[in-house]
Amino acid sequence: MQLILVAWAALTRIARWLGARAPRRLATQAGEGVISTAIAVLIMALIGAAMWGVFQAVFDDAGERIQDNVEQIQ
Repeated sequence: MQLILVAWAALTRIARWLGARAPRRLATQAGEGVISTAIAVLIMALIGAAMWGVFQAVFDDAGERIQDNVEQIQ
């Protein structure tokens, strides 16, 4: 019976110690999700800008080719 009480006391102390330390651990990771989301948004914005540049170049080139073909036909 005494062994059970000693084990219970030890587990209670460990639980209190972990509970007291938890807010500090959580506080150090408070901005992790915000930072990760911001990085993902910036990467997506850069990919979108690159895609828009490629889109514009392709359609400008296609427009010039169409104009050249129309002039050759006339």
